[in-house]
Amino acid sequence: MKGWTKLLLDIVMGAVIPILILNNLTKPLGAPPAYVIAALVPVAYVLVDTFAISRRFNAITTYVALTAIMNGVLAFWFVDGWRYALKDTAGLIVAVALFFGSIAIGKPMFQFFAAQVLQPDTPQKEHSLRALFAKPEVQQGMLGATALVGTTNAALGVANFLLNLNRVVAPFGTEAFNAQVAEVNAITRVAFTLTSFVVFAAAFYLAYRSLFSVLPSEEGKSQFESEFWDLVRLSEQRSESRMAGPAAE
Repeated sequence: MKGWTKLLLDIVMGAVIPILILNNLTKPLGAPPAYVIAALVPVAYVLVDTFAISRRFNAITTYVALTAIMNGVLAFWFVDGWRYALKDTAGLIVAVALFFGSIAIGKPMFQFFAAQVLQPDTPQKEHSLRALFAKPEVQQGMLGATALVGTTNAALGVANFLLNLNRVVAPFGTEAFNAQVAEVNAITRVAFTLTSFVVFAAAFYLAYRSLFSVLPSEEGKSQFESEFWDLVRLSEQRSESRMAGPAAE
């Protein structure tokens, strides 16, 4: 699924449909059922996309699926006030802990993102990619990309908590509560999704720049005209030649 199509579908399933449910089904169904259905639509979308459409099972999709399941469980925690603001921010809190936790243990999360995009499909490619990740320049790039996403999630989390705290003030189970949730979702589910899209694009740029900074160029080509794995092989061949030179002497 292409990036812009996926982004549009994320906004529709994560924001548009839940808002329509909150605004149009609260009266006929009652406030609590309408709230639960609206909360479960994005959860169902993520799980169907992960297990039935994309069918990509890796560290990233596992995290996304587990976060969706957590949000599905939290949908049945009927709270209001600051507890609701905290509940609605739980996914961002987990993301902050994950990204900065990965930095703390020396395995920046963006290594996993880069690996999934580059798809090292042989043991040799996996070994080569690990060797690239171990280079100081690449480590710095992966740390920077991970910190950028983690910091953005922290900022979004603070904004989300404060927005909910100040806008969602009605008691749970009332039409006013659902209307206020819809109002906040109209802001956050679109603005935060677009912000995350831009930030991830910038983070991927940092990660790729660090990887290509340690790779050579093919003669007569810019690096971006070459296949990534061709440059990796060329780099390894040159390294082997340099090592063989002194040994031959």
